[in-house]
Amino acid sequence: MKKIICIILVLATALILTACNSNREKFFDTKWNFEHAIIQLGNGELIEGKVDSWRDFSESDTVQVTIGGITYLTHYSNVILCSSKP
Repeated sequence: MKKIICIILVLATALILTACNSNREKFFDTKWNFEHAIIQLGNGELIEGKVDSWRDFSESDTVQVTIGGITYLTHYSNVILCSSKP
């Protein structure tokens, strides 16, 4: 009987935790540090330099990267972020 109660409690806890955290990214979120970036602009020009800051947006493929004080907002497919200079 104790075993059945224990199993029910474990399943109920798992169900509650799953319901409270529907966004798995936040549950397993990590902090990434990038030092260098290459960005391709719409006209084909490449911007390359040291990353001052960067930010991604949840539920989106958009990334905001600041290089040399200029902020670029673009799609992830246009950006290479590196932990060191390539």
